[in-house]
Amino acid sequence: GSPLSCSVCSWSELFECDLHQEDICALKGSTVDITCTYRHPSWHNVTEVSWFNKWESGVTADLSQDPEYAGRVKYQPTTDKNSTLRITDLRESDSAEYKFRFTTTAVKWGYSFPGITLIVTDLQVKETPGTEEGKVTLTCSTTCTLTDNPTYIWYKNGQLLTNPNTQDNYLYLDQFSSGDAGSYSCSVVGYENLRSPVMFFGEPKSLKNAVVGIIVVILILILCLFGFMWFRKKASKSTSDTRDSRDTAENLGQRDSNPVYDNISGKCLWTPPSHRLNPRNRTRISSTLL
Repeated sequence: GSPLSCSVCSWSELFECDLHQEDICALKGSTVDITCTYRHPSWHNVTEVSWFNKWESGVTADLSQDPEYAGRVKYQPTTDKNSTLRITDLRESDSAEYKFRFTTTAVKWGYSFPGITLIVTDLQVKETPGTEEGKVTLTCSTTCTLTDNPTYIWYKNGQLLTNPNTQDNYLYLDQFSSGDAGSYSCSVVGYENLRSPVMFFGEPKSLKNAVVGIIVVILILILCLFGFMWFRKKASKSTSDTRDSRDTAENLGQRDSNPVYDNISGKCLWTPPSHRLNPRNRTRISSTLL
């Protein structure tokens, strides 16, 4: 317990951190605890502990002061021999290597302690053909193997499957069975609220494709209608232009023919000179009448 009794010990034997875990794979949105059990010489009194995942040139950033972890990081009540880092509402950006350090009255330590890698993943349902004809396998897939080997849960049309044909994270279906048609999702025990996105299997999938087909047909009909209206409008405008041209021509013809009619009228009212009565003839006619 005194400096002299351990004068031949290495610093790694005097200061140590045991993380008790290998790398951790956790679900997005879940909570993870990372614990370090450490030891130090008895003549050192621990004054501060911290966790970090960023360091450069010997300078570390305390996670409890990092804005990215605000409200999500907590150092659980510790003893003189252990410290637990709890991160809630995990995000994919939290994937990193985490390390522990502590400060004593004599020295700051922690740089040489091993770290633990955290990988954050979500759940996805993937469909693969089965070994038998007509059989299909749904897999509740992750980017890494979840720590603690959780139990997987399956849902059909939003309802928990009570007697599914499953094994580990696999669900076996028959594509020829109408009873297997529906929407499927999965989760794990303890995090039932963190479900995977829905995947359609069987009839609902066909119905979805049919709806897409109907929408495409409707769009084509709308385009055809617009094309027909445009063509009709153009044809109507062309007919109107032709009618206006015809009316213009007729008006011009009428204006040109009026002088001809006036000349003809003038000719009809004209009396030849030989038939005109002079005063002498007018007297003769009057006397004859008398």
